[in-house]
Amino acid sequence: MPISFSMIILNSHLIVMAADGMPNYDIARSCKLVAAAAAGLSLDQSVKTCVSDEQKAQKQLAGQWSKFPAPSRAGCASQENIGGTPSYVSLLTCLQMGQAGR
Repeated sequence: MPISFSMIILNSHLIVMAADGMPNYDIARSCKLVAAAAAGLSLDQSVKTCVSDEQKAQKQLAGQWSKFPAPSRAGCASQENIGGTPSYVSLLTCLQMGQAGR
């Protein structure tokens, strides 16, 4: 059954609304993967520090998310999904750098 143009238009808001939401990352998993690959600090200390940093960035992003332009949010969020260890710290940095370049 072919999809009509009007059906696409009527349902396109669902895609936009999903893209506008702040991404949800598994902080503990990402931090464990990063800490396992890093040298120096003990594994437990590395994970604790990482989780703390990620939680702070997540909180900051939650308050500022809608203030960043939609194209920047989409671009930075999709960039974070590359490599399997997305990071709120990195996402926030990407968005802030985008603002600085304007």
